[in-house]
Amino acid sequence: MYPEDRVLVAYVPQPADFELIQKRSWYRIPYKKAPKGVHAEYLAFYFGRQFGEEKWAIRYYAPNLGHELMRRAELLPHEPDHPRANEVYYKVQLGALRSLARPIVSLSWRRLLFVHTTWDRFQDAHEVGDLFVEGDQYVDRRFTVLRDSAD
Repeated sequence: MYPEDRVLVAYVPQPADFELIQKRSWYRIPYKKAPKGVHAEYLAFYFGRQFGEEKWAIRYYAPNLGHELMRRAELLPHEPDHPRANEVYYKVQLGALRSLARPIVSLSWRRLLFVHTTWDRFQDAHEVGDLFVEGDQYVDRRFTVLRDSAD
């Protein structure tokens, strides 16, 4: 794990969605609503209000092992009549799910779909707003990308 590794924080609205993450080791992102790039080294999961005591927090993350495009009906064959059954999704393959030593909480209610951050910010964060912190001690992702592309 390097400070400049990318972390994509993704919204998990329902406990049933988190069960898929736990049991099948993948996460789905609607192609139409996907953030700019799903090329992060890690995915972290922000729980919605249906999670009771665990809501509005990031408690788990996993390495991103790659992704492919699939129709929702292929991902969830037990829901063939779903209104979005024919829509395209990214199926992001995940490595071992890991829990954070302390959750990253939202001090005020936030509806997040996706947040891009860096590993150093993710490791230091106590609150969701910390994922956006600027400062000399944190990796400047734009600089890193430009530097790496010059090699």
